[in-house]
This record gives sequence, structure tokens and C-alpha cells, in this order.
Amino acid sequence: MTLTIWVDDWQMQCCGDTFRPGDVVSWQLLEVDPEDYADTVGSDRAAAIDFCEEHHGSEEGKPLTPLRVVTVTEVHCRYEAPSGSTDRVLYPVPGSTELVPVVEADGWAKTRPRARFTGYLVTAERVTDEADE
Repeated sequence: MTLTIWVDDWQMQCCGDTFRPGDVVSWQLLEVDPEDYADTVGSDRAAAIDFCEEHHGSEEGKPLTPLRVVTVTEVHCRYEAPSGSTDRVLYPVPGSTELVPVVEADGWAKTRPRARFTGYLVTAERVTDEADE
């Protein structure tokens, strides 16, 4: 069974380890509310996200899950202040998502015109047998 996992750009930039398809990783997986990602990746893609990867201790003691990475896709989108807003908070602009399949995730991405790198969509399979590693 393949899982879809969201990996935040800032988590990778802070202290994530580079990974690529075929690698076995051990990640702390947290359940997500797909609606949290709908503006960033679109409702259909958001509905497919099973977990997010977390390694900053929000769930101390939660076991790591061994996974084999299948695909890695950068997610870029445009950010703007909502129309009529007086604050300076920027939000993802629905429908502006750009997906870029990549062969390696290191937390950094090539700058794209009018879109900001926000994270990765990773498909992975659980590793159930130590011989698989």
C-alpha cells in the first residue's frame, strides 16, 4: 500500500536528511486534515495526503515508521494577501500550484517565477521486513 506524505520545506531546511526514491527513511508520521493542504495543492491532491512528516518533537515518544520512498514531488505555489486585507499575512493562492517531480529532496528548490517552494509530496511504502532494507 502506497502512502502520500507531506514534508514541509522548513522542516527539511532546518534539520532534514536528504532523501530520494528508493531510499529507506524512518519518519514520525502524523495524521492530517486534508483541508489544511487544499489551498496549497488543490482539494483533490489534498484528499490523497495520508500523513505529514514531523521531526520537531510535537509528538514525543511516537514511534518512527520505516518507509521506502517511491516518488518525490516539489510543491510550489503563489502566496498573496487576500483581497481587501489590511494585514501583511500571505496565504496560498488556490489554483496556483506547480508540481515538479524530482530525483532528490534536500529542502531547497530551484526558484520558480511567481511561485514559492512550500514542501514535498512523497509517496512511500511501509517497510515491514528488515530484509527489505
